[in-house]
Amino acid sequence: MNASASLSTAETLRSALAGLLDGLPARQAAGAVERLIATYRGATPTEAPILRDRADVVAYAAYRMPATFEAVRSALEAFADAVPGWVPGGHVDVGGGTGAVAWAVSATWDGERPVTVLDWAEPALALGRELAAANPALRSARWQCSRIGTALTIESTDLVTVSYVLNELAAPDRAALVDAAARAAQAVVIVEPGTPDGYTRVIEARDRLISAGFHVAAPCPHSAACPIAPGTDWCHFSARVSRSSLHRQVKGGSLAYEDEKFSYVAATRVPAAPAPARIVRKPQIRKGQVLLDLCEKDPSLRRATVTKRHGDLYRAARDADWGSPWPPVADA
Repeated sequence: MNASASLSTAETLRSALAGLLDGLPARQAAGAVERLIATYRGATPTEAPILRDRADVVAYAAYRMPATFEAVRSALEAFADAVPGWVPGGHVDVGGGTGAVAWAVSATWDGERPVTVLDWAEPALALGRELAAANPALRSARWQCSRIGTALTIESTDLVTVSYVLNELAAPDRAALVDAAARAAQAVVIVEPGTPDGYTRVIEARDRLISAGFHVAAPCPHSAACPIAPGTDWCHFSARVSRSSLHRQVKGGSLAYEDEKFSYVAATRVPAAPAPARIVRKPQIRKGQVLLDLCEKDPSLRRATVTKRHGDLYRAARDADWGSPWPPVADA
């Protein structure tokens, strides 16, 4: 999908979300968001759905769906670049709640496909179904109430996505979910918060997928062990998110945007061409040079210095983004 069409999907989602808070007092919405954020950031897996009723779901959807959408879309675009020409014929989103990931998939690949969103919070699914009416690609999606855990079964499909879900599960449930996704799909994309713990969960899932016969398409340029020494750092990326009035109510501040930090892995059984290297930190622009922290195929981590004498490559480095492949892929 081209950038303008993808942007149109994002704008349609923002428009659909804009009317959700009508009739819900601002103080109640902000209070619900603050409570839900505290719950999601807790270290203890939950034994019941976090989103309990429509007020919870409306507040959290208005607050979190744009950030989830942008983070997942960024991961999916990196994956799509590694599998040019491949388009998922079907999609199952596990723990998809109000449907941000289904929207992100529709923003990445044109056309309709069978879509199933699984979640154990019925109010979230109901709102997801309501929002999906604004997106032609999702109007026939199935919204299915399912307990996410060791008993979960996933129907055979091309793409399974799991975003911001593993942190809610105990270790046996996380392992069972990743294994079920691997059995069901040709491609699995997992997104977690861009924290040390989120990265650890992503690495655990990555290892399980590789053991199941998958190879990593993004963000890693390789399917070998991550070159980051455990406990020393973590791999994560950033997506720019437009801030709604609810964002500003809850967090304060005047900026029209915020940056969503996330970790992810996209793995597949289909042929893929991972990036030669990936920019894993925000590029540092200095006078006459750009410093790029790269994860390379070796596997290794390396800082590259690109200077004016590199000509076109220097200009590309100045425009490079955190998370982009390096060197840049030439336009066809």
